Amino acid sequence: MATPRARALLIIEDDLPIRRALKNALGDVADRVLEAATGRAGIDLTATERPDLVVLDLGLPDIQGVAVCREIRTWSPVPIVVLSARHSDAEKVQVLNAGADDYVTKPFSTPEFVARVRAVLRRARLAAGENAATIVEAYGLTIDLARRRVERGGSLIRLTPIEWDILRTLVVHAGRTLTHQQIFDAVWGAAAGSPQQYLRVHITNLRRKIEAHADRPELVVTEPGVGYRAELPG
Repeated sequence: MATPRARALLIIEDDLPIRRALKNALGDVADRVLEAATGRAGIDLTATERPDLVVLDLGLPDIQGVAVCREIRTWSPVPIVVLSARHSDAEKVQVLNAGADDYVTKPFSTPEFVARVRAVLRRARLAAGENAATIVEAYGLTIDLARRRVERGGSLIRLTPIEWDILRTLVVHAGRTLTHQQIFDAVWGAAAGSPQQYLRVHITNLRRKIEAHADRPELVVTEPGVGYRAELPG
């Protein structure tokens, strides 16, 4: 299904050639592509222009990109796709926990980048209630989010409340990598403990119940060192 054109996108990037390349690449995605060369200018444009998505470089001259992400997230749910030349898992976790929706490392292929932007826009529209599905069918499973039921071939799969909450959290944000901390917060709230350790046990049990091959999961996919995501068929 084609993603409708966005009204406006914003690129916060201090490197002019990269900014121009991104603007050209995103011309088919949005009616307007706005540009900012600093973090402060990007925050101001986000507030005044209300873009449908922000592309945010982490290496800005005035403010750290992760700080820009955190500030925008305090008052706006706008989707944020982060660009970075750094590849560490710790940085990915930091920026995703700060509220970014996706993370793309430089160098990147333009078609892949545009596809990622379209996917984030699609998810944002679904989250806003446009064509929101309460029943998800994938890999032979039927997941009924409203009735808290999972079936395969008409047979009920019995999940514990924790397993259900993990599955629902991932499916509602399908295609988006959620960090261990984000999943932990969504499922356990303010409980103390090690998110990674808690999740590993429950994810293993969940996969045994819902995956056709638990050792080769298709739905609940691991992003090593970062977290997990629900991967739905296109």
